[in-house]
Amino acid sequence: MTLPAGLRTRPLTLDDAHAVTAIMAAEELRDTGQVSIEEADLLADWQRPSFDLSTRTVGVLDGDRVVAYAELSGHDRAHAAVHPEHHGRGIGTHLAGWLQEQARSAGSTVVGMPVPQGSPGDQLLQALGFHVRWTSWVLALPDGAAIAAPALPAGFAVREASPVEHRAVWTVVEDAFLEWSVRERQPFDDFAAQVLHRPGFEPWNVRVAVAPDGEIVGAAVVLLAGPTGYVDKVAVRRDQRGRGLGQALLADAFAEARAHGAVQSELSTDSRTGALGLYERVGMKVTAVWVNRAIAL
Repeated sequence: MTLPAGLRTRPLTLDDAHAVTAIMAAEELRDTGQVSIEEADLLADWQRPSFDLSTRTVGVLDGDRVVAYAELSGHDRAHAAVHPEHHGRGIGTHLAGWLQEQARSAGSTVVGMPVPQGSPGDQLLQALGFHVRWTSWVLALPDGAAIAAPALPAGFAVREASPVEHRAVWTVVEDAFLEWSVRERQPFDDFAAQVLHRPGFEPWNVRVAVAPDGEIVGAAVVLLAGPTGYVDKVAVRRDQRGRGLGQALLADAFAEARAHGAVQSELSTDSRTGALGLYERVGMKVTAVWVNRAIAL
């Protein structure tokens, strides 16, 4: 579908991150009533060595103003947003077509993107033939609540990771995530770009569970996003599960975030992981539901 007269497209640059963040925030506010996206999120993703911003993104401009965007962020993963002021003009349909063309040319057989369940974006993708690939939930601790820190097995500890342990953190996280995520292993340099070189990163953001022999057997990444402590990643090595290490990492991560100024505690999970029940059992409540809609190419 062609764009309405007066609109044009171009690849995005790092300088566009602020404008794109504003578009995504406006959509989030309209669709969910709250804003979670931060400019640091975009910059962290866009600075990955494996990501070519000039070929994997497109911005839609009305004059000099970016009013919509799309990116093929991975082999079969995409993101797109249209400022609510420009909904209903066919821009979303155009971007969905652009993403399919880009994914097909990259050799993918499917492409999908996350949208709030029931939102205009969800309804548009459904009308275009995109099916629900998986469901995601945002969960938060109720005000004043905290996750109980379980007693650790003898000799185990949860603490801040040292720089020499960052590769071990990456290994534990990737090994765990690849048990349910169908993708290639993320290169360490991409992990470093998203976590260690994310704007605002501080050493306390990376937490580890350490065995008596000093091995890293669990890890968590916690971000401070405004007033919210957000656990972006949490993983425990397969042979160490069922010992309370995951709950200990969550309790530690949220406590550290609170110590650094957070007043809210959040994370997200999806139907591929089977972890929703675990988070609900430790007192977290679902606050938003997203779906990843995908289409075969």
